[in-house]
Amino acid sequence: MPTNEKKEKKEKVENVEKSEVKEKDLKVDPFDIIICPVMSEKAQNLVERENKLTFFVKLSANKKTIKLAVEKLFDVKVEKVNVMMDGKGRKKAYVKLSKESNAMDVATKLGML
Repeated sequence: MPTNEKKEKKEKVENVEKSEVKEKDLKVDPFDIIICPVMSEKAQNLVERENKLTFFVKLSANKKTIKLAVEKLFDVKVEKVNVMMDGKGRKKAYVKLSKESNAMDVATKLGML
């Protein structure tokens, strides 16, 4: 019995933490998170082949805030976010959109294609 009680308490704590993070992240302005889209040849190939968008983002941004910002700004469903630091000290986010959302449409609106 003690293990079941511990599991229940742990689940409750995890649920509370997730809800607090979402409420906190929703207060952030999406324009503060996303700096600009990346318009390189590689980024264009990712749009066409893998349904991914590439952005330079704020250094303090994490995957959850980037996901929420892209979903708010472009009204799309985000499947996955990968983040990396480039050699110039900028943070770059690769955002994979779900099959329902088309990266080509968003890229066209941004003037990338």
